[in-house]
Amino acid sequence: MTDTTPSPVRLAGEIARQIDRLAAHLSQAPPHEAVQILSAVLDPDDGALARFTTLLATGSHYAKEQRENGGPFPAEVWLALGRAANELHDVGLDLDEHADTFRQLARPPAPGSPPVAAKPSSPKPSGRSR
Repeated sequence: MTDTTPSPVRLAGEIARQIDRLAAHLSQAPPHEAVQILSAVLDPDDGALARFTTLLATGSHYAKEQRENGGPFPAEVWLALGRAANELHDVGLDLDEHADTFRQLARPPAPGSPPVAAKPSSPKPSGRSR
């Protein structure tokens, strides 16, 4: 039987399944590998969290344009997508404060050296109000 699901919809489903697989792997990973996974996911520039935030913002803009041109999206939908993107962006900013710690922990230790605990990062003013 031929799959008639559009390719981008299949892609979204595959990404969701891959995230599930990654979460399952993360729960069983040794500490150093878990840190590497989290570091990659939370990377402020290239990580999955930043990319997902962009996807939601794009969805919000699309739904707004469709609404303004008589499309099917109620205003509440594009507003909710925009709020979700903003919230994820704020979460990303909170996690950015720890990016150096993740990068430091994700580096492989030098051969023969004992693992070094990362220094706790001091909170940095974010310049944003809540």
